[in-house]
Amino acid sequence: MQETTSTTREPSPRRETILDVAERLVQLRGFNGFSYADIADELHITTASLHYHFPGKAALGEALIDRYSRRFADELRAIDADAEGAHAKLAAYADLYARVLTDRRMCLCGMLAAEYETLPDVMQRAVTSFFEHNEDWLARVLLEGRKQGELHVAGSTRELARAVISALEGGLLISRPFGERARFEAVARRLVAALVA
Repeated sequence: MQETTSTTREPSPRRETILDVAERLVQLRGFNGFSYADIADELHITTASLHYHFPGKAALGEALIDRYSRRFADELRAIDADAEGAHAKLAAYADLYARVLTDRRMCLCGMLAAEYETLPDVMQRAVTSFFEHNEDWLARVLLEGRKQGELHVAGSTRELARAVISALEGGLLISRPFGERARFEAVARRLVAALVA
């Protein structure tokens, strides 16, 4: 029988609430900007209760990335199902980033990428995997758009996918101090428009 880990344990309401609080704290302060005590104080529980669900902060971080990545992958599948054409898919993809600006948050994995060198190995691998999955999806959309004559894509779609992700993550970062979602959305629209054939 497979041993249950922090990322495979059955979800419970308490566990999900802990993850909700931790996710918000990472998106606002970064992974190194909060402690178990911060979560325990907010939820009015003991740190021992946190350790029951997540034996250490690395396990908590791994579970956060896993949950965020699964939700993001679900969003990408929804875009594939609902958006017609590469242009619409790219616009919907950019909107995923715009939505995290609510309450001055940042992309969870973008925040973690900024702290990459200080993260445990398991979290580093999970962050890298998140961005690789996004690159795969974007490269496919860009290739489809080029084949259909809908997008102007020269050269490597993989390299362009990396540039798009970098531009969106950077756009979030630069928009954050201004607290203006419209600022980011203008950057995203210009980025997508530049790819339209």
